[in-house]
Amino acid sequence: MAGSKSSRRERIKKGIRKHLSGSAERPRLSVYRSNKGIYAQVIDDVTGKTLVSASSSSKDFSASGTKSEQSKAVGKLIAEKAKAAGINQVVFDRNGYLYHGRVKSLAEGAREGGLDF
Repeated sequence: MAGSKSSRRERIKKGIRKHLSGSAERPRLSVYRSNKGIYAQVIDDVTGKTLVSASSSSKDFSASGTKSEQSKAVGKLIAEKAKAAGINQVVFDRNGYLYHGRVKSLAEGAREGGLDF
């Protein structure tokens, strides 16, 4: 018998994180998707610190349109902030979500912004 959607995502997330870790030279770009917004963080797992973050609900974000269009704009914003912090390469952590829709839009936006993953 299958559990809830969130427990399924947690199980997938643990499997992903088993193989994926962010370092100082190649930090982890983690995505969180809620019903209203999308959030992205660049994390150094060695020190356990968030280096840069961006979200659709932050003050410095202003984009309208569909949620997918907003996700692409958040991707470009996180890439811009990461570049300013001297980060060019990241490891993409989809956090248990399918690589589709808003998660894919964010990744494409980050790639367009100049992040390499």
